[in-house]
Amino acid sequence: MTTFIGDYNCKVDEKGRVTFPSMLKKQLGVVSEGRFVVKKDIFEHCLVLFSIEEWERQNTLIRDRINPYNKEHNKFLRNFYRGSAEIVLDGNNRMLIPKRLLDLANISKEAILAGQDGKIEIWSKELYESAEQKHDDFAALAEKIMGGSLNKEIE
Repeated sequence: MTTFIGDYNCKVDEKGRVTFPSMLKKQLGVVSEGRFVVKKDIFEHCLVLFSIEEWERQNTLIRDRINPYNKEHNKFLRNFYRGSAEIVLDGNNRMLIPKRLLDLANISKEAILAGQDGKIEIWSKELYESAEQKHDDFAALAEKIMGGSLNKEIE
């Protein structure tokens, strides 16, 4: 699995093309051949970009938990896949993000591509900057999530 690291300020041209940062491309390696899936994030007001391999891994996780004949599960599937699009890097390492998705995330002239483990979040620059959590708030959250008792398997 690819781990994406770093945040990159990128220009969005009038056609909705964004140049994929070279450092993220290095982290991606040659496995995905520049193929991605982009969709609206579930929790935040941004887009999420998955390499095609990570997208397949996400689909496997979903298939293992979902019964398509369950009404709630079916509703989840419909909303999870809604608006998703496959995109491919062109010869200039640009990706064309559908306008409807850019509009959903309020992205116009500048975007931030932020590596987040196996995915890349795509934010409008303004929303990304305003979503930064205060240091003390983040420290409290880190303590809550990571500061609990650790499982000690070796003893």
